[in-house]
Amino acid sequence: MTTATASQPTVSLSVDEARRIALRAQGFLGAPDRKGGVRGVLRHLGAVQLDTISVLARSHELIPYARLGAVGREAVEKAYWSDSHAFEYWSHAACVLPIEEWPHFAFRRRARRARGHRWHVLRDKERSTAAVLDRLRADGPLTSSELGGAKNGGEWFEWSETKIAVEWLLDTGEVVCTERRGWKRVYDLAERAVPDALLHDDLDDRECLRRLVELAGRSLGVGTRADIADYHRLKGEEFDAVVADSGLVPVTVEGWGKPAWAHPAALASEPRGRHRTTLLSPFDSLVWDRPRTERIFGFTHRLEAYVPKPKRVHGYFAMPLLAGGRLQGRVDPGREGRTLVARQLSLTTPKAAGAMAEALWEAARWVGCEDVRVERAADEREAAAVTAELSARRP
Repeated sequence: MTTATASQPTVSLSVDEARRIALRAQGFLGAPDRKGGVRGVLRHLGAVQLDTISVLARSHELIPYARLGAVGREAVEKAYWSDSHAFEYWSHAACVLPIEEWPHFAFRRRARRARGHRWHVLRDKERSTAAVLDRLRADGPLTSSELGGAKNGGEWFEWSETKIAVEWLLDTGEVVCTERRGWKRVYDLAERAVPDALLHDDLDDRECLRRLVELAGRSLGVGTRADIADYHRLKGEEFDAVVADSGLVPVTVEGWGKPAWAHPAALASEPRGRHRTTLLSPFDSLVWDRPRTERIFGFTHRLEAYVPKPKRVHGYFAMPLLAGGRLQGRVDPGREGRTLVARQLSLTTPKAAGAMAEALWEAARWVGCEDVRVERAADEREAAAVTAELSARRP
């Protein structure tokens, strides 16, 4: 890590330094914070993305697992949703967010109110929203089904008036999603769900944006304008308006070819410690930004769940393998009874066979499987190497 000349007043980082900074910022380098647990992971990352796909587990369960190891899945849900610790809202996508960040999304709630609608338009907004609020006040927290039904009987995307109303209230902050129950949102009144000290929209847009840029910079360690803005889905011009006041430090990173910023905490000490060996959800914030993943790890990854099966290269839910601080392969996992099946795997180097076997066994134990089997690999030698390592590491 060097300081550049006076004509270029920025810190200069090598590509390896930037990679280690990113790993530490995301919780993959150094001793895991077991005392902080799942809540500590959420607070550290600032946002944990939700998604409907469930293979080994749902993505929001895979995020703390990847950093802490085999935490119980019920414990994960309890950590997120009990004691008014978190709420669900629109960040990078639909995300679990620490409850203390509620005031900093006021800018987004205001923007939704100003627009007047999201995807669907209410036929009678005043009547429909009043009915939802009255019902939640009397009987909440409730799912949309319990409120009267999410669908109107037509196509899957045709929401009922009640569903449109409660989602509008969620967008604008009168209602909060306090948990997922059977993957359905559970709604409650903001006045009940958000602690009094946080229940306000007093911060102006600039302060909200400044906080989210600083938070994203801390969670990423180092990033470009696009990296940092995209973490909470801010616009480039919103980033530009506040980055000078965010506390982030301008840096140059070898090979990036574009301006970057780092959080002061990321530059305060050399990243050291043990690297995690684990499988990553494609929605993990370490890899959810594909251009950033290529820039930091030299690894191209694409979620193929929505690609027609004949056109898939790596599988439905291919999970990158993180080992030694690098992405060294990927595997598309599945379960057959008590066996975890590597439906398709590939390695970036033959030396990664042991790491892949270690990660597969840890994942198998976490989801209650007793065996691991390789179904298909990029070539026969990789399949044989991983199979041999699996046998050698059998519990």
